[in-house]
Amino acid sequence: MRKTCGIYIDTLGCFKNAEDSERAAGLLAEAGYAIVGSPDDADVILVNTCGFIEAAKRESIDRVLEMIPHRETGKKLIVSGCLTQRYPKELLAELPEADIVMGVNDYGKLPGIVAELLRDQTPRAGTRSNAGLADPPGACPRNAARDRGDSGGRLFVNGKETLLLGPRRALSPRASALLKVAEGCDNRCSYCAIPYIRGAYRSVPMELLVAETERLAREGAKEIVLIAQDVSAYGSDVYGRYALPELLSRLCAVEGPEWFRLMYCYEERITRELIEVMAREPKICAYIDIPLQHCADGILTRMNRRSRRADIDRTLAALRDGVPDLAIRTTLMTGFPGETDEDFAALEDFVEENRFERLGVFAYSAEDGTPAADMPDKPSAELSEERKERLMLRQLDISLENNRNLVGKTLRVLTEGTEEPGIYAGRTQFDAPEIDNAVLFTSGKPLRAGDMVNVTITDAMDYDIVGEIAD
Repeated sequence: MRKTCGIYIDTLGCFKNAEDSERAAGLLAEAGYAIVGSPDDADVILVNTCGFIEAAKRESIDRVLEMIPHRETGKKLIVSGCLTQRYPKELLAELPEADIVMGVNDYGKLPGIVAELLRDQTPRAGTRSNAGLADPPGACPRNAARDRGDSGGRLFVNGKETLLLGPRRALSPRASALLKVAEGCDNRCSYCAIPYIRGAYRSVPMELLVAETERLAREGAKEIVLIAQDVSAYGSDVYGRYALPELLSRLCAVEGPEWFRLMYCYEERITRELIEVMAREPKICAYIDIPLQHCADGILTRMNRRSRRADIDRTLAALRDGVPDLAIRTTLMTGFPGETDEDFAALEDFVEENRFERLGVFAYSAEDGTPAADMPDKPSAELSEERKERLMLRQLDISLENNRNLVGKTLRVLTEGTEEPGIYAGRTQFDAPEIDNAVLFTSGKPLRAGDMVNVTITDAMDYDIVGEIAD
């Protein structure tokens, strides 16, 4: 009996990359391949890279290099993702050991690529797949939905091509599932290469998202995390309006999931209707991720952001007033070209005034082909890092104070795993998977990943909190 080919998928980068990997796994499993959990057990290794900032690029290259020794045992190596989409020629030259280099629009062709690799007429090392990589920078591949294999065809809504959903397979047991509501981005922030990598904004039709949520519910998902480069723009391309509030109302009607979480909402698209549905629907987490990047109007202008400080202040106030106990996550950038000492001082004051529940800070990284890369007056890398560390140290104190305010409260917690017998790790509705805080708690009864329990908080640390089961 012929051995089933095993494929190992290693994912770097953001939630959107993770969702891509699950789609790739679904396509491969549907074609009869086995998805395995270790490169040692694989016949083919797929590394899904990230190309967002310089540190992510280095991590992706290092991971590929770690996998190259496996080729000595006859395994095949495929490199995909954002990094390969941006730098196909460079990677072909620098990584001749890779059997295939493919981009973000090639996943629909993956079963055929693997089949060709495993036949006797194996392509030479460094072969370039010919789907999305052939598109010019900034272009939205005309047949992106078809080439990705998301449905085997193309679908138009109101004359606009939409993003389709195809087979999907989780790469690890989970009670939390990702739901990509759109692909690409039209914002054109001056520092960001995502539009050049993933193309123009394409929403998934609402009916497909409802059906996908129903399927995830049948598989036991307790939390659905809505993702896109800009979730708040959902529907603007195909429906001619910001349709996220309507989508959320329809998703919350699906039985099974207890939490729906919003990631990556842009300030200018957080409407009164969105705030109202967040307050009205108990399944929507009191949590929102708003990547603000900065607060100084001059820097926001150079970033090609639509928001200005007065807009940001109004939106944050409306969210706080409209959604009780809301946890706001944001990301800020230090060292953007032209950032002065006064601009950074304003950013420090902004963090102090708003006391965000969750905060990430990044030092500016010049990305090839973006307008910001050619801007003058760049602060030094050392100064950018120093400013980043100052903000994060301030946030450390804010996070500890916020956590101490939770002591004595009983919170709903999604169990994620066992730390040791009788001690479990989980998350509250105020924490996104993988990036936010954890709850460490004791329980006299055995629990499984995915169990939702009530936990009384007994202690607080800088980022994590401690408790005991109250059920």
